[in-house]
Amino acid sequence: MEIRTAVPADLDALTAIEAACFPAAEAAGRESLARRLAVYPEHFWLLLEEGKPVAFVNGMCTDTPDLADEMYEDASLHSESGAWQMIFGVDTLPDFRRQGCAARLLHHVIDQARVQGRKGVVLTCKDKLVHYYATFGFVNEGVSRSTHGDVTWYQMRLRL
Repeated sequence: MEIRTAVPADLDALTAIEAACFPAAEAAGRESLARRLAVYPEHFWLLLEEGKPVAFVNGMCTDTPDLADEMYEDASLHSESGAWQMIFGVDTLPDFRRQGCAARLLHHVIDQARVQGRKGVVLTCKDKLVHYYATFGFVNEGVSRSTHGDVTWYQMRLRL
């Protein structure tokens, strides 16, 4: 398996993976992914199996310490010199789950954030995944202000 950053030609694969991983109310649509990809492609990390994307992590950088709903849709909020690497999604195709794909990508993203001098990495997740992200050193900061998809999210932070 190989990790690389995304290019515009990956948009169809990203859209399909996102749709397979999240309910419609929570999934980023093609247009949203296209905007993100146009502004911060170096913050889309893809895991490839035999050249085919099977998982990805994406998110923007910002000096704002907490993940806010407007960040999902407004790619212009990205600041390449931002202190915090936000993660909007950790997506793995169902056939590749429980094989370490997400873990491999998360370790890579954390290493990249460290190399880039970020203060840390922030994500939100559902209650059932709090323990998973804690295994990477993320700390549960409680219920997020996010109402994305009308779901209760927990903000997790990894300080570097």
